Amino acid sequence: MIPIHVLNGPNLNLLGRREPGIYGTATLADIERDLRAQAEGLGVTLTVRQTNLEGELVGFVQEAGLAGAGVLINAAAYTHTSVALRDAISGSGALAVEVHLSNVHARESFRHVSLIAPVCAGVICGFGPDSYGLGLDALARLMARRRAP
Repeated sequence: MIPIHVLNGPNLNLLGRREPGIYGTATLADIERDLRAQAEGLGVTLTVRQTNLEGELVGFVQEAGLAGAGVLINAAAYTHTSVALRDAISGSGALAVEVHLSNVHARESFRHVSLIAPVCAGVICGFGPDSYGLGLDALARLMARRRAP
């Protein structure tokens, strides 16, 4: 089984009621349920976490990376502000895929810059909850290749 940590940043606990015109009506629990069903078919075990605290998210990334797990990360606002999170991804050796529900490039200009994208294998955004599923599929493939002899 391929270990993948799905890490969610600030305010994602409010999904389903927070600005549904931007983020949709799916809750984080809905997204987790769908990912767990998808993970079964991919041979993936999931650890799913959410925090509103930057330092805690940094710790989650370090833990996953140092254990050799893949990281599917929606860092939310920390995407655009956290050098510490960027350093945790690169420093721990985490193979990470960045995801966002909304198309950040079609939003406010400050959302156009991701500090973590340069240390992630890829970025998927703008597909609502499907961004997570697309990211999980991509990350599972990357992890399988990494583990292949």
